[in-house]
Amino acid sequence: MNRLLISLALSWAVLLPTTPAVADTAASAPRPNAAIATQLGLPKAAAAAMAGIDAERIRAHVRFLADDLLEGRGPGVRGGDIAAHYIATQFEQMGLAPAGDHGSYFQQVAFTGVQTLPQSSASIEGLPGGTLALKLGDDYVTSNQTQTQDVDIDAPIVFVGYGIEAPEFHWNDYQGVDVKGKVVLGIVNEPPSKDPKYFNGEALTYYGRWVYKFEQAARQGAVGALIIHRTDLASYGWDVVRNSWSNEQVYLRDDRDPKLRAADWIQLDVARKLFASSGVDLDQVIAAAGQRGFKARELPLRFKAHTHSALRNFESPNVLAMLPGAVTGSPTQAVVYSAHYDHLGIDPNAKGDRIFNGAVDNATGCGMLLELARAFTASSVKPPHPVLFAAVTAEEKGLLGSNYLGKHLPIPGRDITLDLNYDAVLPEGVPASVNVTGAERTSFYPTVQKTARAFGFEILPDAEPGAGHYYRSDHFSLARVGVPAFSVGEAAKYQGHPLEWGKQLHERYTQEHYHRLSDEYRPQMDFTANAMLARFGFALGWQALAARSSVSWLPGDEFEAARLRSLH
Repeated sequence: MNRLLISLALSWAVLLPTTPAVADTAASAPRPNAAIATQLGLPKAAAAAMAGIDAERIRAHVRFLADDLLEGRGPGVRGGDIAAHYIATQFEQMGLAPAGDHGSYFQQVAFTGVQTLPQSSASIEGLPGGTLALKLGDDYVTSNQTQTQDVDIDAPIVFVGYGIEAPEFHWNDYQGVDVKGKVVLGIVNEPPSKDPKYFNGEALTYYGRWVYKFEQAARQGAVGALIIHRTDLASYGWDVVRNSWSNEQVYLRDDRDPKLRAADWIQLDVARKLFASSGVDLDQVIAAAGQRGFKARELPLRFKAHTHSALRNFESPNVLAMLPGAVTGSPTQAVVYSAHYDHLGIDPNAKGDRIFNGAVDNATGCGMLLELARAFTASSVKPPHPVLFAAVTAEEKGLLGSNYLGKHLPIPGRDITLDLNYDAVLPEGVPASVNVTGAERTSFYPTVQKTARAFGFEILPDAEPGAGHYYRSDHFSLARVGVPAFSVGEAAKYQGHPLEWGKQLHERYTQEHYHRLSDEYRPQMDFTANAMLARFGFALGWQALAARSSVSWLPGDEFEAARLRSLH
């Protein structure tokens, strides 16, 4: 790596703690009063440390991490490494113990990057009007999960509805059909329901996530999978898919699970043409696929493709630091704070600005993680149990860094009581509400409710339950191994504004900036919300550390079994 760039990053890190607060905004997060600390049972020293969480310190971290210097913080490239070194240096300055490999702050993760190249081609054969050639980026996106340079496919297409096998809901789209050596065609999301006992009603389960659909297709022996994109079902537009998949796709190098030669998305209009060739309306097909009695069927079509990829083997670290607990000789009841530091890197095909700076996603979460770490170390009273601070890599590539962390935790999962995650917290407005989706699935929820009331926050339900947000950020990787986990974020109600203002704020970010080149740091950003939510997380974490017993999943929750296995 360029030594000058590392020197610049480390110099910034060294100067930050002693630099006066940046004066880019007059807003400063309201300080929690002593009544809150008393109500929540926090020691005075801890309450003082919590009150010292500073919006302008968070700003300074975000401004650096979102700078063009870091080139979009792609994993395994110069900018991502600078970000990792910057975060590690901050942890070291705070006096936190390294919790990575060989006494370092870095837990190295081995990856293979697969960049689909323009020489790739794909088509649908067998249509009445002849072959339908697909244009990469406009009609489809693809990645070769087998991590080979060239791969060819010429296979029948099998329509599998939503592509879900869920025994607990008595649902199996693969029943009665053999997809070995074939390409499955499926719909994004899951069968619609308002019954909370049936695919969790309107809340998306993991079965609706595209990651699951590719995993399940590979387990069934398919060589490829085509996911039909529809904006209302996916909760994001085709441009988000195209931007996310036009860059290098990344896979864990030592992963031995079955893989697809073609993990693809196709445009809705392409899917319409496929079914229209048989005189069938796609919307009717999707509606029928959501009903019991759906039967998968092989279509009179073939998917033919040649995918040419550039391969890159590399390592990218999770950055891990530990604050030891004050109590020795007692069962460990650790808390983890997590946030991903990676973003989408550079778009080689863009003209002009090519850097996905990722200011909101997720320089904000990293800035909050670092300020939380500083607050914990600033308290003269230490928490009774350890606190692990984890800045993870390759979230944008499918939660891969946290996936690895979950399988290689520096503290046994059975000894971790809670993970609190921060991801893309908008630096605008003063929040009057929070989103803690997933907390209600744990025994910790009454504490979350009490803490929200103390802070004057209303807990609002997920505004987009069908988007499956719980399965789209790094807390999910910890939940999969049994650790109670959820993300802390703003909801749509803000002080001094009607609810609709907040809804429009969040919608505007999703439509105009999410996974787009425009997600950049702006001086007018107001980090009041970030500081307030960091304080809220501090209070939650301290209470979990001081509780008489560990947090558990509620009986029957999908992660309860993993938790019980970890305890034995």
